[in-house]
Amino acid sequence: MVNSLTWLAAVLESAGLKVAPVPGWESRGCGDIGPVMGVICHHTAGPRAGNMPSLRTLIEGRSDLPGPLSQLGLGRDGTYYVIAAGRCNHAGQGSWRGLTRGNSSFIGIEAENSARSDDSPWPDVQLDAYQRGVAAILSHAGRSADFCAGHKEFALPSGRKSDPDFDMDDFRRMVAALMSGTAPVRPLIPAAESPPQPGAPAGRPTLRRGATGALVKQVQQKWACEVVDGFFSAQTEAKVRAFQRERSCVPDGIVGPRTWAAFDAV
Repeated sequence: MVNSLTWLAAVLESAGLKVAPVPGWESRGCGDIGPVMGVICHHTAGPRAGNMPSLRTLIEGRSDLPGPLSQLGLGRDGTYYVIAAGRCNHAGQGSWRGLTRGNSSFIGIEAENSARSDDSPWPDVQLDAYQRGVAAILSHAGRSADFCAGHKEFALPSGRKSDPDFDMDDFRRMVAALMSGTAPVRPLIPAAESPPQPGAPAGRPTLRRGATGALVKQVQQKWACEVVDGFFSAQTEAKVRAFQRERSCVPDGIVGPRTWAAFDAV
């Protein structure tokens, strides 16, 4: 059965965010969700290393709680993994703005963070994506930024949960600014490199997950990917992110103008 949140991926993509749908997400859920009244923010308290090491747990659940555990997972590089279009077991007992049916009324976002002292502050690219994703979802649902809650704010009895470990009032202020159009505009990655000089051929296109062709093969060959087939897979993306971290580029897994320049310098 296809569930009702099938708009999630498109709404996030329209906000300029990086989206990685998990196969089968449209029909995944513990039944369907009701009208979306807000968003509950979480952190995974998972491993310290890796972009989204908790993804399998979010899909399958734990021994004490069946999955899916959230509609969305947010990687450290700002990628939204779209896990489920139905109801998820993320909220538990609680209340926010008079709403007590957390799993049926709120979309859950589990952002990858270990909650350890050495995992703070959060990566700028991840926190920025968190705020922009929440703003896009609330705008689509016709709700204000006040309907974004941290799990620690929703959960009852008070003090039962501590996630996420950042200031939710500051987070909501930024979400409100994004929704009103008063926040700084994030520059989008160009679709291709700019020509190096007037009259020169158009530059190489920006490559991301799902891209195909000879340029993808070049990337795979140069970065010693295990599979060199011209398909920009999750494994290719992981290699790109590792290369970007080594070269002090934003580790978003997208081969845009700055990453192409770093590629040429190797």
